Amino acid sequence: MTAPGSVAPRRVCVFTGSRAEYGLLRPTMTRLHDHDRAELQVLVSGAHLSPAFGLTHEAITADGFAIDERVEMLLSSVSPVGVVKSLGLALTGFADALARLRPDVLVVLGDRYEVLAAATAALLLRIPIAHIAGGETTEGAVDESLRHAVTKMAHLHFVATDRFRDRVLQLGEHPGRVLTVGAPGLDGIAGLDPLTAPQLEADLELALRPPVLVVTYHPVTAVGGDPVAGCGPLLEALDAVPGATVVFTMPNADTAAARISAALARYVAGHPERSRLFPALGQRRYLSLVAHAAAVVGNSSSGLIEAPALGTPTVNVGERQRGRPRAASVIDCPEEAGAIAAAVRAAVSPQWQRRAAARRSPYGRPGAAHRIVTALLAADLDEVLAKRFHEIDADGGAHDGRYGEQHASGGRQR
Repeated sequence: MTAPGSVAPRRVCVFTGSRAEYGLLRPTMTRLHDHDRAELQVLVSGAHLSPAFGLTHEAITADGFAIDERVEMLLSSVSPVGVVKSLGLALTGFADALARLRPDVLVVLGDRYEVLAAATAALLLRIPIAHIAGGETTEGAVDESLRHAVTKMAHLHFVATDRFRDRVLQLGEHPGRVLTVGAPGLDGIAGLDPLTAPQLEADLELALRPPVLVVTYHPVTAVGGDPVAGCGPLLEALDAVPGATVVFTMPNADTAAARISAALARYVAGHPERSRLFPALGQRRYLSLVAHAAAVVGNSSSGLIEAPALGTPTVNVGERQRGRPRAASVIDCPEEAGAIAAAVRAAVSPQWQRRAAARRSPYGRPGAAHRIVTALLAADLDEVLAKRFHEIDADGGAHDGRYGEQHASGGRQR
């Protein structure tokens, strides 16, 4: 109960639909949970609730968070039509869930279709939206368009770098509502209590004989042709590094993801002595494994954000992550078996290991969760719902096209 004369805690609803997004949101959720001026609400959906993707909602409750609403949305089909129908189910479910929760603000992260559905429901219910990780680019995935669509729905923006902030401003957002906070994934690394190699071996039931490769391959959904065409060459390339220990994580719940999972399962069945496949590892196991690994291989954003900060080289395969900043430890290669194998051999070489050990990340520094929570609790939510398009002047300043108001290009937090 709120004491007489005191201010009621701000109800902040955090939405999460997948394991990757939850790992990035967890430090922010922890700060909200522990803050006396915030009431954390947790809305869970998507792959979290699916046995096929590891029932990762259990990790959320194991971390001490109460789940306030669960919205089932995934159909068994992950065809393009199936994904669209899942989005429709999500929109219906989120409307009911948000109407019951009545949050003061909804926090969403990233670029997946579940996020688009949650943001759409909040927008039409007149609930302010805070979007984390806008302004980024992944030109090989349909997520690229979804991210920018959510940016235009959102009222507060927390971006990783000043370059990403500039892109959000290009979309006409108010400069005072776009804050550079750093990549949330770096908070998880800063607070990591890593598992030792023997602990990981016992947990994974696999001897981690070097070189250890952590492999994730997602469908490439924004280009023509087969979205999983690179999976075969990737597996062929792994056979060209016969001594490697390979730990696979399954793809997200995207179009054609089931075909990738089936191919990975066949590969592991044929190489049981040196490979394993997991629907999800959880943040601590995953980051600990990446820290011990010789390289991260595939097309996941974690290879460009978390791996460099952990001092691990990355072999980035294909076009899915085109447009993201690269650390010096990242090797880009096409979806061709020979090119992938050559890149892996380079990544595990002493020279590339030394390069990665510098741990230079283009995604800022830790502390995003603190900056996000501070801004969320200080924002005047009564003012943010009325949005105007802010033009960018030739000198880099922004102004309101309707009233000609000038705004400083502030909002950068360092």
